[in-house]
Amino acid sequence: MEQFKTLDDLREYAKGLKKFYARPYIQGQHPTLYPNKEGTIVFGVRKADYLFSSCGQWVLPASNMGLSFSAHWQHLKGIYKMIQQRNGGKPVDVGWVFDETNLPSGLEFKVDPQDKKMRHYLLTVTETMHVSKLAEKLEWIADHMAKITDAAKVLK
Repeated sequence: MEQFKTLDDLREYAKGLKKFYARPYIQGQHPTLYPNKEGTIVFGVRKADYLFSSCGQWVLPASNMGLSFSAHWQHLKGIYKMIQQRNGGKPVDVGWVFDETNLPSGLEFKVDPQDKKMRHYLLTVTETMHVSKLAEKLEWIADHMAKITDAAKVLK
């Protein structure tokens, strides 16, 4: 195990690692699921993130929709600051996984087609699945994420 004396040491080390996917979230909330809200969230999955069937019970494959993740330090800092400004001063944690993480079947990280710099990725659905199954898979991913608690110290 290596010990780092400064954040710059950590940044340099991170440059040599494979791709990472990070997601800021308000401390105390779930890193991949949302609190249920009638009409917009089903089983913790936000309807705006995925392509739902007309009945609202199935999630359909779409390479341009998915849960948002950052794959670059600068992108992560920007998203972090946006969440921090909108949450009324509550601490923001960051959950992350490395590229080599074995994702559950039917899920894949894809670069956001609208991001020319390839810093923003979407956790997409590659096969039709019931929304409850997607929620289980997002829960599994959350269980395998490392966490930076109150990331303000790291991302400033």
